[in-house]
Amino acid sequence: MTANQAPRKAPERVIDLEAARQRHTSQTEHLVVLLTAGDPLADAAVAELDLHGTPARQALDMGLKEGLASLGEHSPTAITALLKDLEATPSWVAPLTLHRGDVVSQSVPPIWSGLCSITSALAHTYASPTVARLLAGSGTPTDTASRSLVESAVWARQVVRPGGLLRGGQGYVATAELRLRHARMRARSLADWDTGAPGLPIGHDMVRTWLGFTLIAYRALTAVGIEISPDEERHLYRYWSYVAHLLGLDERLHQNVADHTGARRLQDLLDSVTPSPDENSRTLTTAMVEGQAHAMAGAPGMALSEEQLSALMHTVLRQTFGEPASDRMGLPAPATPDLMPLIGTLNRQARHWQTFSPASAREAHRRALGEPGPDVVPRVPRRGTRRRRSSGAGLSNFPAA
Repeated sequence: MTANQAPRKAPERVIDLEAARQRHTSQTEHLVVLLTAGDPLADAAVAELDLHGTPARQALDMGLKEGLASLGEHSPTAITALLKDLEATPSWVAPLTLHRGDVVSQSVPPIWSGLCSITSALAHTYASPTVARLLAGSGTPTDTASRSLVESAVWARQVVRPGGLLRGGQGYVATAELRLRHARMRARSLADWDTGAPGLPIGHDMVRTWLGFTLIAYRALTAVGIEISPDEERHLYRYWSYVAHLLGLDERLHQNVADHTGARRLQDLLDSVTPSPDENSRTLTTAMVEGQAHAMAGAPGMALSEEQLSALMHTVLRQTFGEPASDRMGLPAPATPDLMPLIGTLNRQARHWQTFSPASAREAHRRALGEPGPDVVPRVPRRGTRRRRSSGAGLSNFPAA
């Protein structure tokens, strides 16, 4: 999908634009437009859902699960347009790839997905002060972080499973719903912004989510010794390019991102025009780490305490984002002994034997898919929860943002 809404001026939203122009030339102008353009198809669908209520939501749910053809000739206009976009599978998508799922992520043990992938992806999202400000308005930090952990863990697990992104699959439906939740956040925040709130509503900040579960997640996994080969990188980005399509990201953002090198260029461009993390960013990140540590400490068989898990996650995050960025994000330097060299050695040895042969690789995938994973997050206590502002009914079982 190509965004076509006119960008809106917002000095608070884009920083160091001239320096970014000199470094990235024409790409910078394109990215700034995308940052302020939103997602016209999803935005229109949310407006239609609010206008027509239950019948529109029922049509959306059926269309996502059964396909656009199941709705007949009188389906809602905006929902029809969105479903057409979702079902327009790009020519570069190999059906076998979707049937197999994200085989690279499937090989990552669930405990490390929870400790590294989910936490680093969320920290990366919270690092944007615009996104953090919107999320901070949806509940207490503990409540918001708890909800984000649950939704992110479930979504990521559905996306990477074999067949998850096939039309009507759990990952396909959940990704479309994530796209619509972002559109709802954008709709809710437009009124606030028009009355003087700083920063633009999120547009293509969803690219942060996409980079969070590709480049950033695997940077965090590398910190604990889980590294992937160049061939695995290509498989990873080929699969997640289709995720980007379902999320509604402009294809020009990701079509040339085939590995971590290409993703780093996009990340550098995004960071060059994004303000530094603010107090909302730091508060949400702290609450997220505490929540994940509390949840995982209560999981069956977990040998580490809540304090040890928290220290381990802080170490991983600091290595993922680097010292200067970590300081701006409010990540403390762990006071416990650094166990990362030992952890890295053990994970590298384990991964060597897991990928030693096709049979061992299949067994590793089978175990990763069969284990319950880090979905113990719902145990997080929801202290100090207050009612969130609502701008409309949620989609399926997902709450409105």
